[in-house]
Amino acid sequence: MGLGEDGPEGLPPASLHALARAEVIAGAARHLALLRGCAAERMEWPVPFADGLPRLLALRGRAVAMLASGDPFWFGAGTTVTRALGPGEWRALPAPSTFGLAAARLGWAVETCVCLGLHAAPLARLRRHLAPGVRAIVLLRDGAAVGDLARWLTGLGFGASRLHALEALGGPRERVRSGTAGAMDLSDVSHPVAAAVEVAGTGATLPWAVGLPDGVFAHDGQITKRPVRALTLSALAPRPGELLWDVGAGSGSVGIEWLLAHPATRAIAVEARPDRAARLRANADALGCDRLLLVEGAAPEALEGLPPPQAVFVGGGLSERLLLALWERMPEGARLVANAVTLESEALLAGWHARTGGALMRIEIAEAGSIGPRRGWKSAYPVVQWSVAR
Repeated sequence: MGLGEDGPEGLPPASLHALARAEVIAGAARHLALLRGCAAERMEWPVPFADGLPRLLALRGRAVAMLASGDPFWFGAGTTVTRALGPGEWRALPAPSTFGLAAARLGWAVETCVCLGLHAAPLARLRRHLAPGVRAIVLLRDGAAVGDLARWLTGLGFGASRLHALEALGGPRERVRSGTAGAMDLSDVSHPVAAAVEVAGTGATLPWAVGLPDGVFAHDGQITKRPVRALTLSALAPRPGELLWDVGAGSGSVGIEWLLAHPATRAIAVEARPDRAARLRANADALGCDRLLLVEGAAPEALEGLPPPQAVFVGGGLSERLLLALWERMPEGARLVANAVTLESEALLAGWHARTGGALMRIEIAEAGSIGPRRGWKSAYPVVQWSVAR
């Protein structure tokens, strides 16, 4: 059940009844400390959180009340617990969420705010949302994370952002302090804590359309350039919950943009070169795509044991052997997109198109450049793109 920071006082009758009949009460030490005059056995929840699940399941058959902050199903512990239990084994009694309490203190419309749980996730999850005027409410792991957030925003050019540190909302220790990220220097912020950000500054903002600028990604030239990448993502057509294999991932730009398309998308990047793999990992982390799974190795051998994808992109290492291996592993309905630059790889894709169908497209792009004192068109190598559903 959700619990405010002032203890059980003020909880609805259903929650008070659950506490009164509980044989065991489980929760973090700070939650258990709020209970007074309660004779039930107490189980202090360990860190990391998952370590407490076996102890909880061992209590099957007894009346157990588990305490959590606010609404356990909004970036909370709720789903971690309930997916380990069967139907009828649990009942949720949520209290006001931290996001609702923060919005109420600041007078913000919560439905217009970005709400993120960063207590167990990197600050870079917020990167895509940074644009002047955006309001965000984020849960943080501890008081020190407020300073980390302020420095992170400042380093990205958003030091002018208004930052609110919100401590122990809803309880007697509640405190709200505000300042700019660039000048925020609080050393006594206590847990539990959230931060609210009114984004301002001259930092680079990321567009929400596919085809991020090439400069967003560190690379050694092995990158699917922005116009071709936009067409590639359009052909891959990411949907919520789908898994992409990004084979020969290079800088990881396609896999990263696939993940940015929706928070429920998943991606596995396969890259043989260690230097590119390290660069790919850094790109993913910088853009808040830490959920990208990196497999270092050469395809098709590196594909062994991977979960089946809904989409596959071949950006490097294209060969007959690789396409055969992919075709065997892809489930029916999965989508494959492959880009070719050389005559040999063009011929390979043309042959597969003739046998299996799909769409074969030649992409030719030219940009204006200087020719002495005048300007002319400078053409890039044409790219042949084959897209097909298995």
